[in-house]
Amino acid sequence: MYDPTKRKALSQRRAAWEKRVEDGDQERQERFITTSGQPIQRLYDPSDVAAIDYERDIGWPGEYPFTRGLHPTGYRGRLWTMRMFAGFGSVEETNARFKYLLEHGQTGLSIAFDLPTLMGYDADAPQAAGEFGKCGVCVSSLADMEILLADLPLDEITTSMTINSPAAIIWAMYIAAAEKRGIPRQRLGGTIQNDILKEFIAQKEFIFPPEPSMRLVTDTIEFGTREMPLWNTISISGYHIREAGSTAVQELAFTLADGFEYVRWALERGLNVDEFAPRLSLFFNCHNDFFEEVAKFRAARRIWAREMKERFGARDPRSWWMRFHTQTAGCSLSAQQPELNLVRTAIQALAAVMGGTQSLHTNSWDEALALPSQKAARLALRTQQIIAHESGVANTIDPLGGSFFVETLTNRMEEECYRYFRQIEDLGGVIPAVEAGFFQREIAEASYRYQREIETNERVIVGVNDYTMDEPIEIPILEMDPAGEQRERQRLARLRSERDKEHAERSLRALRDACQGSDNLMPYILDAVNAYCTLGEICDVMREAFGEYQEQPVV
Repeated sequence: MYDPTKRKALSQRRAAWEKRVEDGDQERQERFITTSGQPIQRLYDPSDVAAIDYERDIGWPGEYPFTRGLHPTGYRGRLWTMRMFAGFGSVEETNARFKYLLEHGQTGLSIAFDLPTLMGYDADAPQAAGEFGKCGVCVSSLADMEILLADLPLDEITTSMTINSPAAIIWAMYIAAAEKRGIPRQRLGGTIQNDILKEFIAQKEFIFPPEPSMRLVTDTIEFGTREMPLWNTISISGYHIREAGSTAVQELAFTLADGFEYVRWALERGLNVDEFAPRLSLFFNCHNDFFEEVAKFRAARRIWAREMKERFGARDPRSWWMRFHTQTAGCSLSAQQPELNLVRTAIQALAAVMGGTQSLHTNSWDEALALPSQKAARLALRTQQIIAHESGVANTIDPLGGSFFVETLTNRMEEECYRYFRQIEDLGGVIPAVEAGFFQREIAEASYRYQREIETNERVIVGVNDYTMDEPIEIPILEMDPAGEQRERQRLARLRSERDKEHAERSLRALRDACQGSDNLMPYILDAVNAYCTLGEICDVMREAFGEYQEQPVV
């Protein structure tokens, strides 16, 4: 990228400068590292990026390898989707929150579900006791989904749903609710997370063993490819891997490895890569280290494009696109001095935008203490709007492209990713690596190192281990409707007594038989949902057919 003669002279000048610095000024700490623990040089110059071929490695926005972004005009053409994650208590309460956020400028829905829903239990199941609506909204049936989506313009906005093991069932409920309103499935746009591999790796909200779980994911990819051209049938998620304590490189490498595994399963099903790859999307965390995060996103686009083109033979340029949603880092929020979380979130959101995200959720300042209050959610949304309209960063494309520092970090991210890819392949692939505890062990060790750095004050967390204050926390805490759980239980009892019992039983029998065969399960699930079978009833049929997964402890 630079003339060899000039590089030699530059190297000599750099050495002389380094000597003057070392002989003179003292630095304030012994070593400087990224959030992930990677060492940071004192200075970066052209010699650090001399091996880069601009056309091959960086290129132009909207052109392979998409390091600088997917679209030729970046945010000059269209801003990212401001998609605030929301869900709590009853479906009535969450429906009201969605309407509030849309009124204040949100441009896409993102649904959080409570733990019983995530684990495939109805609200009145014994396993759900004490968990109703606490980390998201409770949805136990199509009747609930109809209320959750009431009066929302489903044919005008996109909806993201964070659901994994029961993803096919919740998606079927969404489809059925829309169709009952006269909105055909072909016009529905959105995403189901549906990333079961990261559940085995990090979040642990799995139900069935890996093989039948992957069958369900592949069924949804096939069904979406055939029936729902505007829907992303999987959001391959690194967010929870990072929340579990991984480094930025581990988040990137493990997420991409999972993505490539889903591609392999879809190809083995007989799908053409260019049929389904354009509807794959990814979901990343954005932590505090601004430049490391920007580099992560840029490296991710380049790796995905190369692998889709060269390894999987995709020919459609849209199959090379790595479209991704970003959420600011929940694990970075502190209960101490929670107002500081507004600053952390702003920095993280800015990094996501500078890295070229297509969609963004900003965490609320009170989330280390409770689910977001209405005001806190509005402030989080306003953070995105200020970045979009006041900061100026959306006025040019990839403004950090060409930075000696950022390009070096981008290259390092890519190199470290491929090192992990080789380790995973040596173990036999993603599922054998999961079963061997490889991912879990790597994340646990990274998390331990990070925590030790905090405890020894090698890493400063403002308000937590330095700049602390002893003052009461005074923020409004969200309170849920105390009658919500009883209302949900009554609705479930009424549904079971009033539905067509014969239709419900027949559809569950058909699903049970289909689970024993090789048919795509989505049509059977849709029939059961339309018969008002509950989430728990459908999952119980699958539990009986597939069994439940028990993870082996990592030692």
